[in-house]
Order: sequence, then C-alpha cells, then structure tokens
Amino acid sequence: MRIKTVNISKFIQCATVRMVYGIAAVLVPILIASGVYAQEIDILLKGGHVIDPKNNINSKMDVAIVGDKIFRVAKDIPANMSKKTVDISGLYLTPGIIDMHAHVFHGPDVNSISANSPGGLQADAFSFRAGVTTVVDAGSSGWRNFPLFKSQVIDRSQTRILAFLNVVGRGMVTRFDQQDVTDMNPEMNAYMIKRLHPNILVGIKSAHFWGDFTSVDKAVESGKLADVPVIVDFGEHSPPNSIESLFMEHFRPGDIFTHTFSEHAISGTNPGRESIVDQNTRKVKPFVFAAQKRGVIFDVGHGAGAFNFNQAIPAMKQGFMPNTISTDLYNLSMNAAMKDMANVMSKFLAMGMGLQDVILRSTWNPAQVIKRPDLGHLSVGSEADIAVFNLKKGNFGYMDVRRTKISGTEKLEAELTIRAGRVVWDLNGISVPQWQMPAVTN
Repeated sequence: MRIKTVNISKFIQCATVRMVYGIAAVLVPILIASGVYAQEIDILLKGGHVIDPKNNINSKMDVAIVGDKIFRVAKDIPANMSKKTVDISGLYLTPGIIDMHAHVFHGPDVNSISANSPGGLQADAFSFRAGVTTVVDAGSSGWRNFPLFKSQVIDRSQTRILAFLNVVGRGMVTRFDQQDVTDMNPEMNAYMIKRLHPNILVGIKSAHFWGDFTSVDKAVESGKLADVPVIVDFGEHSPPNSIESLFMEHFRPGDIFTHTFSEHAISGTNPGRESIVDQNTRKVKPFVFAAQKRGVIFDVGHGAGAFNFNQAIPAMKQGFMPNTISTDLYNLSMNAAMKDMANVMSKFLAMGMGLQDVILRSTWNPAQVIKRPDLGHLSVGSEADIAVFNLKKGNFGYMDVRRTKISGTEKLEAELTIRAGRVVWDLNGISVPQWQMPAVTN
C-alpha cells in the first residue's frame, strides 16, 4: 500500500495564510470604523444612489477608490478616511458605461467609411462626457489594418477601446470592400484575435453584404476558431435575407444582431433589412422571442439610420427588450437623433424602460456579451470605472432617425466620470475646491 506524504511546511504556510485572511476580514471593518485607516482612500464618492446590476445593488451607498481600483462599496464610509471626498447626494452612481457599438478608427483617409477615416470619431471626445469609459469599435478594422488602428488610436486613447474585427481583412473602407469574399480569411482573423490581441479584440463583425449568407458564415467560422461572438449588421440585401434563418440557422447562442430597431421600406428597387416587428400588424414576429430565448443577443446600434420608434415602441410594449444599448457612434450619427450614449439611454427611459434595466443593458450585459466579466460592475478590486449621473426632471424631446419625436420627463446627464481611478469628466466641478481670491502679499 502506497502512503501519501504531506508537505508539512506547505500545509502550515497555507493554514497561516487562511488565518491571516480570516483575521483581516474581522479587523479591517473595525479599523475602518475607528478611523485607523484615515486618509487611505484616494477618492470617496459619498451620498449617491448606487446602481450596480451585477452585484444587485440599488440603494444609497458610498464608493471608495484606492489607486485605480474599487476599494469599498458600503453605507456611511467615514469621510475622514479619504484624501478627497466628493458629495454626490441626489445623483446616481453606476459602473462606467460600455458603448458596445461605435466607430472610433479616426484617421485621414477621406475615401474610407470608417477605417482610418474622418467618419470614425475620436473616442475621448464623445465618451467621458456621456459617462462612457469603454467603447467597442464595431468592425472598422480588419486583420490587415488593425495594427494601425491600435498604434494610431487605441494606444493613445484615455478611453478603453476594445474592438470587433471586421471579417474583411481591409476592414470597413467602402461598401465594395465589404463584398470581397476573397478577403474573408477566418484563419487570419482568429490568429489576430487569439494569438496577438486577445485582450482587445472581442469578436468578429459582418456588415453591409449584398449577397447571401457568405459574409455571416465566414464571420461565424472566424468566431468559432477564435472563441468569440459575431456581431452582424444585416442589411442591404435585395431581396432581403430572412432574419429568422439568420437567428435560428446561422447564428450561435451569444452572437449579436445589431440595429435591432431598424426599419427600411422594402420594394423591388429598394433593398432593405427585414424588421423584427411586422410593418403591417405592428406585432413582434414570434421567432424573435424564440431567438432571444435561444441566446441570440439583440443590440440597439442606434446610428444615423437604424433606430425607429415604429419598431422600438411596439416591441417594448409587447415585452421585447434589447439585450444591450449602444450608439453606433460615427460622423453622421453624432449630431443627428442619436447624439450620445446618455441621450440613447434617456430615450429608453422615455419609452418606459426602468432606470435599473437601462443601466444593466449599458454595463453588465455588454460586459458579458463581449466576455469581459472584469468590466461593467463595482466589485471590490475591479478597475475604478465609474459614471455619476444627474437624472434631470422636465420636458425633453427624443428623436428617431425618421425625424419624429416622443416626449419624456427624465434625462440622464453625466455629472462625473472616473476612468481607472482618475476624474476625467466633471461637468460642474464637484470634485474640486471652490475658488477663493489669493491672499494679497506685500
């Protein structure tokens, strides 16, 4: 019989570690309460209403930051513990917002739609002022030009930029490039994602294809090789391809249908995208509910031409909610009906979605969809990405892409944004001291 030996020193070491952690769990709250840890917190956000869907928090709490990490989320954390205390009474504190569909490969190529183009916007110019700390570029670059995107934009941005890689190697240059099936290389796509940039590239994008399901299928093949989801802008087919076939035959659970509430007129001369709400009956097509139950993700992707109240309002009244809220930020959407992420979130409040559901679909849900569970929440030890909103009351108008509007009584306005423990947006200077006239000296 073989007798298993035990490493006594290792056993004692492990037991000691467990004992130390056990003592710390008891003593730390006592020391905090007594003020022994005074001045150890770098920033204390005090008095706000915290909404953190992942951790089931929806109440008035304080949030403490040490360095670039969340240190503590609790009621009544003593202010004398902090180097800087910011009073956010009457405001809502959430995890940093994740905009899961944007185009931020900004560059000089005026002949390009989104790749290295003025059509792609500077992330920092639009993110923090809307409470956004993470944007996901939706396929502006392919494997051939992603290195340029990374060096020119991602590495220079304060905003965290992640990306879906376009199924086409040249990325989103022109509509014609998107038809080139010879440049759809699943092996190279997977190599770029899995081997070279697994911390940045979160999926594959198929868009603007005029033919059958080839682009989608090449994207799904890439996604299988790289173990990432696919996001599809499914339009411009003449006649329109079946979205039921897309959802139930080509997609895997976890794959993403963007521009969920798009509605295009469909005729023999005008190619379009099949809508999820029947344009005659205004009923959600039954297979849409079945697809969502199957695990297909429905993303808003508002954009300049892809959000219609004719689709969104009937769908929501019938119990269909998008999984994720996003902007499709680019040069044509920024000053149109979309405006920014805070405006799109407010639009869903006006359509009857509750505030907690809006925050869920703008934080923890997208984090899970792109397989980044480190984001979208306020767990202790997570990176301190935080948005503080003023939920303004009044009379507000919200537009869709057909230039019709609805009225709402609430509007989210980003008061303060913190990225990795640093204040990057402060609308009204709540994080800084009041100015005083300097003393006159002789």
